[in-house]
Amino acid sequence: MTTELRVLDPSEWDRWYGVLELAFGGVPEAPEERRLWRDLTEFDRSLGVWDGEVCVGTAGAFSFLLTVPGGASVPAGGVTMVSVAGTHRRRGILTSMMRRQLDDLRAAGECLAVLTASEPEIYGRFGYGAATYAAHATIDRTRVRLTVPEGTDDVTLRVTSPADALEATEAVYAKTVAGRPGMLARRPGWERQALLDPPGDREGASPRLCVLADRGGEVVGYAHYAIKPDWSFAGADGSVVVHQVAGLDPVAEAALWRFLCSVDLTAKVKIHSRPVDDAWQHLVTDVRRCEPTLREVLFLRLVEVGAALEARTYQAPVDVVFEVEDAFCPWNEGRWRLTGDAKGAVCSRTSDPADLSLSVRELGAAYLGGTSLVSLAAAGRVRELREGALVEASVAFGSPVAPWLPHGF
Repeated sequence: MTTELRVLDPSEWDRWYGVLELAFGGVPEAPEERRLWRDLTEFDRSLGVWDGEVCVGTAGAFSFLLTVPGGASVPAGGVTMVSVAGTHRRRGILTSMMRRQLDDLRAAGECLAVLTASEPEIYGRFGYGAATYAAHATIDRTRVRLTVPEGTDDVTLRVTSPADALEATEAVYAKTVAGRPGMLARRPGWERQALLDPPGDREGASPRLCVLADRGGEVVGYAHYAIKPDWSFAGADGSVVVHQVAGLDPVAEAALWRFLCSVDLTAKVKIHSRPVDDAWQHLVTDVRRCEPTLREVLFLRLVEVGAALEARTYQAPVDVVFEVEDAFCPWNEGRWRLTGDAKGAVCSRTSDPADLSLSVRELGAAYLGGTSLVSLAAAGRVRELREGALVEASVAFGSPVAPWLPHGF
């Protein structure tokens, strides 16, 4: 049976997206959610595989600017909407779409590809490594108190709707992007994602609310949250469901967390997908009672090894030769010398002896500074060929703040 891979035509979007919905369980999305994803679809970067008139494979890409260590925003292809119809598995359809995407990203000059994975095992074989993690937790307000820094009382708070606060919250978000690797500079249209709140997705919670933090007439932080009422025989047992928190300084952020942990008629604060080094962990009196858990979020692949390693800076001087394995993108294979520090880097081909041997997947995992090369070596995924090179490179690749993806795509 012959299939055809081609760029998506706008007239085909509904059929194409219907295949994606079916692959993810077959439950239709809310009209406003479907509308948003259609408006954000970049048709020239979206692929469909067709068996006659039937779409049997989907894949798309968004044009992102990704913050990397050092604060630069680097063009990256955000791989998304990937699916293969259950009737057409094991025919090379996914491989053909991954191949075309990476070739297209390389031709467009994007040295990085990123994605979030419903099934992480799939993407490792295409060179993607888990580059960011997120913390989830439930703060038990009946057992935990907050200790906030001096000056928190100088911050005033105002509750409003996310729509009414959109301009102010987007301005705060934009100021935080350069400060943490893994964050995405929002292009026009993406601000609508923060307003997406279909009633069917609330699981009994209220519509989303927004609280703005103000100091001296300037908005210095915000939080998006919802309230899920609940009652037990002993009384109110509701939850505050936290969707977003952003503050321009520690005091502003502490004021927001204090508010979220003091909403009337609630006993729990449910935190979803926050940085693993988030400040709330140090504000609470007993982090054990918050039951924190971790999950990998952003997977990253180096499309062009040399350009990608030159695009970021390094927190300590480094001079190391990598022997890189990359069977899927063979232009990356071979030895690369990376020389860099906090001011910049150069990475080029070399015939010098290798200091470290690894695959492009491990470089992707370590690239944003959230996974150490030392830990990958302990799992047998990095080999040290020159004594001392592993620690040198691992320290240099680190980041003073944990990388974090603020929202899905």
